[in-house]
Amino acid sequence: MDAAREPGEPQGLQPAAQAPEPAAGTVPSETPGGGADASGTPASDTPASDTPASGAAAERAAEKLDRPLPEGVRRRVVGLASDALGGLPPGELPQSLRQYAKFTPARRAKYAATALAAALESEPAFRVRIAERLRLGQPDLVKALESGSVPGAADPMDVAAAAYLVRSAGWSRLVAEAGEEAERAGAEDAVAEASRLVEKLQAELAEVRAAARADLDRQRAEFEGVRREAESLRKKVRSLESDTRRAQAETRRVAAELEAAKAQAAGERSAAESEARRLRHRVSELESAAEQGRRSAREGRSVEDMRLRLLLDTVLQSAQGLQRELALPVSQIRPADLVEAVVPGAASPHDVARRGLADDDPALLDQLLAIPQVHLVVDGYNVTKTGYPTLPLEQQRIRLLGGLAMLAQRTQAEVTCVFDGQDLDVPVIMAPPRGVRVRFSRTGETADELIRRLVRAEPQGRPVVVVSTDREVAEGVRKAGARPVASVLLLNRLARP
Repeated sequence: MDAAREPGEPQGLQPAAQAPEPAAGTVPSETPGGGADASGTPASDTPASDTPASGAAAERAAEKLDRPLPEGVRRRVVGLASDALGGLPPGELPQSLRQYAKFTPARRAKYAATALAAALESEPAFRVRIAERLRLGQPDLVKALESGSVPGAADPMDVAAAAYLVRSAGWSRLVAEAGEEAERAGAEDAVAEASRLVEKLQAELAEVRAAARADLDRQRAEFEGVRREAESLRKKVRSLESDTRRAQAETRRVAAELEAAKAQAAGERSAAESEARRLRHRVSELESAAEQGRRSAREGRSVEDMRLRLLLDTVLQSAQGLQRELALPVSQIRPADLVEAVVPGAASPHDVARRGLADDDPALLDQLLAIPQVHLVVDGYNVTKTGYPTLPLEQQRIRLLGGLAMLAQRTQAEVTCVFDGQDLDVPVIMAPPRGVRVRFSRTGETADELIRRLVRAEPQGRPVVVVSTDREVAEGVRKAGARPVASVLLLNRLARP
């Protein structure tokens, strides 16, 4: 079983120095099959010179690796050891491994990998016990190794790990071959990865070349367009130069005509002055004749005045008689009543003068709200997002409606506040303030459309003021007879105490 190494764990395991070969006449610590009793004592007390397998055991003990244990084999060996460690009595474990005895196999493989590898190399008795556990778990593989035949279908890493633990004949060769096989597989993977990378780079290069060709074609098309546009501009410049020359010629002609007109006007002025002098002389003569006529009239005025007074009295008496006979009332209409103008009590929002006040002056809104029966319609979110856009929508509504309630209380005007409700997921639970009507637009309808419907619902002639900065809303309600004002005007009025 492969197990992850803890951080800082060396990548390859250097085998520790081999245990010294037993002296002549002694029994090695392991049997030819790797067997030994639980205490590590030899299975037989027969001297090595008298045991047939002692030569093979000595030969296997003399085998050693000429390079570090391959990483794949090392992981297999540590995995086998970590699995078998839990089944050994704590007293039979090396001192360095007893603290890991209660760990799960996965945790032992993770945290005790280095200690397990060191114990397997430096503690032959411990390695023999692990080999016995392997013999119980994989008897066919161990028997095949001891008989010198390697199963063809077995994983080379598993074979090398078992050979390292059992130390069968030729185990170092099997471990070396497994390492070479792993290196060869890694090299093949690297070559395959390099081939994939080359293919990917070639594809990217082809894409870059195609993009470069497309970009070049696009730039050529743009250059051609720029060239045609430049040619068109040059034609326009030549046309403008020709027009300029014609305009200059026309200017010179007009200047000549102007000079001629000035000369003609000077002659006419001289003639007019002569005529004026003649007319003044004639006026003097007429004034003298009028004075003589007035003197003659004053002489006969007394007789003419008496006749005129008598005629006037006759006309007045006749008129009074006709008035009594026809029972005509005294006339109540005067000429000034027939002149078209705005009567103060019947003024509409469009009649309020705006020249003396700025568009954002709160006094303008006070004048509009002073009109009798005025209806104030407010585009709610348009005002709040103009005045305090950083607040949440609920806080915007509460702040605006509070100000409108105070304004309605002071002016006694009818106030309707409209909010956009097409994006509402749930109904808005709120208590409208006193004096303010609150409406949300329906699904599929904007607040602007609801405002226009409210304006159209009012009777013709009723004063309606709409507060919104939206130009489309302003144009629509103006056509319907309402007076639009900017949102900043209402904000300035609400900010004023």
